[in-house]
Amino acid sequence: MRVITGVARGRKLVALEGKDVRPTTDKVKESVFSIIQFQVQGRVFLDLFAGSGQMGIEAISRGAKKAYLVDQSLKSIRVIEQNVKATGFEGSCAVVRQEAQAFLMSARENFDIAYLDPPFEKGIINEVLPLVSAKMNKGGVILCECADSEVLPEDSGDFVLDRTYRYGKIKVSLYRHREML
Repeated sequence: MRVITGVARGRKLVALEGKDVRPTTDKVKESVFSIIQFQVQGRVFLDLFAGSGQMGIEAISRGAKKAYLVDQSLKSIRVIEQNVKATGFEGSCAVVRQEAQAFLMSARENFDIAYLDPPFEKGIINEVLPLVSAKMNKGGVILCECADSEVLPEDSGDFVLDRTYRYGKIKVSLYRHREML
């Protein structure tokens, strides 16, 4: 696993190991950042269920102003901190060990881009999406990575499902503010 492009291009990142871990593949990561490539510069990025933190780190490498890397697992937080330090992004990344819903209910900042990649097939996106959409800036986007078989809502708050991209058994759903469609 590595940073694909930007100021930290080519830097290797550490990933958690085990059967319950499913890092976003480079193919999916590259596709996601192609989708939002002109929306990253100077923005605030939320990497919810961050795992290794690779999506938020990639956003910072590509010019995002700040990234919140949120995970409830202590093992994940240790890996995220290691990856943030290895890329030199300590000043741009806020690493938060907290359950997703608790973080969203207490967050004081709104986000421009949110990436949700929770454990698959547990309905977690449907639970947190309303909280995420309430914390988004009007011109923002929400991207949800899940199993292709999962059914996601057509809208959440002011955000509407715009497109779905499929990569084998994985899909990434893109939500935009209804006034931006």
